[in-house]
Parts: sequence; structure tokens; C-alpha cells
Amino acid sequence: MTDYAISRNPTNGEEIARYPLLNSGELENALRRSADAFSQWRYSAMDLRVKVLRQLGEQIRLRETELSRMITLEMGKPIVQARAEVLKCASLCDWYAENGPAMLADQPTQVADAWQRFRPLGVILAVMPWNFPLWQVLRGAVSMLLAGNTYLLKHAPNVMGSATLMAELFDATDLPAGGFNLINVDNDGVSAAIKDDRIAAVAVTGSVRAGAAIAAQAGAALKKTVLELGGSDPFIVLADADLDEAVKSAVVGRFQNTGQVCMAAKRFIVEAPVAEAFEKRFTEAVQALMMGDPLDEKTFLGPMARTDLRDELDQQVQATLREGARLVLGGEKVAGQGNFYAPTILSDVTSEMTAFQQELFGPVAAIAVARDPQHALAIANDSEFGLSATVWTANGEIADQLALQLEVGAVFINGNGASDPRVTIGGVKKSGYGRELSHFGVHEFCNVQTVWKNRR
Repeated sequence: MTDYAISRNPTNGEEIARYPLLNSGELENALRRSADAFSQWRYSAMDLRVKVLRQLGEQIRLRETELSRMITLEMGKPIVQARAEVLKCASLCDWYAENGPAMLADQPTQVADAWQRFRPLGVILAVMPWNFPLWQVLRGAVSMLLAGNTYLLKHAPNVMGSATLMAELFDATDLPAGGFNLINVDNDGVSAAIKDDRIAAVAVTGSVRAGAAIAAQAGAALKKTVLELGGSDPFIVLADADLDEAVKSAVVGRFQNTGQVCMAAKRFIVEAPVAEAFEKRFTEAVQALMMGDPLDEKTFLGPMARTDLRDELDQQVQATLREGARLVLGGEKVAGQGNFYAPTILSDVTSEMTAFQQELFGPVAAIAVARDPQHALAIANDSEFGLSATVWTANGEIADQLALQLEVGAVFINGNGASDPRVTIGGVKKSGYGRELSHFGVHEFCNVQTVWKNRR
């Protein structure tokens, strides 16, 4: 066990920086600061909260280059995609500043003298992952702060540089000191924070194992959790689909961020009449992707974020091949510097194979063939995950029928999967529970308080 977190460049393995873990006294100080900030922020005027969000958006845009470069250096996201993540966060701030106050306004009920009010819960502990170092944090933090909560961030150890920059962004706004607070702690530190009475609720984005462990501890302390966990999202292509568009969507859906996305196409389920054509066109498109230095503007595929993650992915690929899958492309670590893994396509995959039963968090696509739409649905639902699904078909009625029966939190029909503040995201089954974004995300961490006058 070390007493610091290491930020390491996955392109060349070089250490970027070390960040000391907090001791118990420093954690206590952080908790106190967050609680003190809540005592001020909870009663702040909505105009001030909106002003802070607008200030935050401005700060993000001012430091766009620095933020994008830090993301790329720390976890290998190609610079064009890193820049898109940063600007998306700025737009998120703008959208909630414009639309959020209405979501938090008192709501009338069917009782003449009763209404419902949205009050903040308190200090929210957020345990966040590395794959979208800014977006994963801010998509929750912005709505929580708007509601009057304060935010205590425990970020992934390998992106502490990005976390530190985020704290600086908030420091440049009118948010009270401690309103957005960063703690660098190990698992024991997380457990200590969860048990502390000053923590009101916990938000987790990460693995199933991490989510289950944290939810168990929060449950023992009677604290609410929202979990956004793993996914093995099905991408269904029916025989009447626009194959050219489906292939374009499949490439982005699987290989964006070097395949390190929770809500992303992972299991490709193709109806038999077009299976061969889809595989051929998909393979050609993936072969054309440029892999290399993520700071190069032309690069689409960078390194995986950590060596251990690349090793785990390779083990899953090799296990699937031993189980009878056919290797179409890739299937190996790239020799030389960095955590590069060859873009990989596995075909003839069946539901019991590793690639369909486990989440593949890297640049690997698994293809299965379905006899008809109902068979495709059965394969899609044969998973412990339920984050999102994609359906490509020219038949709107069939698309709607499949959407009704898919056991997922979101269905994308004839288009790319995406997250957008205007619509909610979240999963079912082992992909978690609770929702982020839109008004649902704002209300997740509110006390929905009923006020009833003149009750006789």
C-alpha cells in the first residue's frame, strides 16, 4: 500500500506526478469544509447558483487547451475527443444555468393548499472513474450544486491532475470554499467518509464490484446512492437497416475513447441476411482507424489508460477465442511503448462466451448472428447488464417493439448512443440504479418536501 496516487502517461509509461493521500486529520478537515460550505450554500439564492454555473462554464472555456491536454496525458484520450469532452462540460453548465431553476421551482399538487419543494440533502460524496475525467464528474456535480448540495470528489488515482484542475475551476467562481472539494484517499478513506454523519448521500460511477461495495456501506449507514456501473450494450442490426450508416455508427460507438466507455456498443447482434456484409464493411472501417500518439490531431485510437486494464482485456479476448470465437482482426497487445491494444473484432460469438458475458472495456467488438428480430432481442437481453442498446432498422414498428422489450435504461434507434443534459441516463440490472442528467438527475439528490397548509 502506497501513501500517494500516481498519474502516469499511458502513451510512454512515464510518471507525470504523485499526489499524497490524505491522512485522517486532513480527511476530517475536508469533511468539515464541505459541511461548512453546505450550511451557506443550502440557503443561497438561485440567482447566485446560476451565476456560479455560468462562471464555471466560462472558466472551462478559458482553460480548454490545458484541460484537454491533461486528459490526454493522464489517460490517453485522443486530443480531439478530449477537447470535445471539455467543451461538452461547458455546454452542460450553460444548459443547467438556463433550464435548471425551473426544475427546482415549487410544484403544485392536486391539493389546493399543498405543494412540493425540492430541498438539498447535504454533502454528496462522489466516487468517480478515469475514462471521462471531467464529464463524469461535472454531469453530476453541476446538478447537485444547483440544487444546493455541496460536492466531495474522490477521483480515480490516475487522473488526479485533471481532478486538481477541476478544483481550480471552482475556486475561480463564487461557490463558497469547500462547495466543491477534492479528497485523495484509498478505500479505507472512502469507507470512513461514508460512515461520517456529514455525508448525506453517495454517487458512484465505476465497476460493478466497486458499486456493490460502496452501496453496501452506504446502505448500512442509511444513505442514498446512485450507481452508474458497467455495461455490455447490444447493438442490433436488422436485415433492412441502412448498412452504411449502421457501420459508421458501430465504429464510433465501439472505438471512441479507445473503447473505454460504459454506455457504448459492445455486443453486435446482426440479423443473418446481412451478417457477412456488415462484418466485411465494419472490418474495413476499423482497419482504417489511425492508432498512435493521442496528442496527434489525426489519431482516433490512443493507448488504454492502464497496463493492468490492457492485460485484463487481452485475457478476455484469448478466453473468447478458446471458447470458439473467430478472430477477424487484431487480438493482441501492440509491441513497444505504451498501453496500446490492436483494434479487435471477434465473430461467431455466442451468449455463453466471455466476450458476451463480461464487459469488454477497450477496443474490442464481438459479433453474433441472429436468426430474426426476436432472436436478436433474446441475445441482447441475455446479459447481467442493462445500460443502453442500439437498434438499426427501417421498420419503425419493429424498432418500437424492440425498445419496449429491451432491458436497458436507454434505447437509441438508427443513431449513435449519447449522453445529453436534456435527457436522462442510467441503467438497470447490474448496470446500476438512479438517474443522471435532465430534471431526474437534479431531483435524485433532493429532499422532495411536501408543504401542506390549513390541513384540517
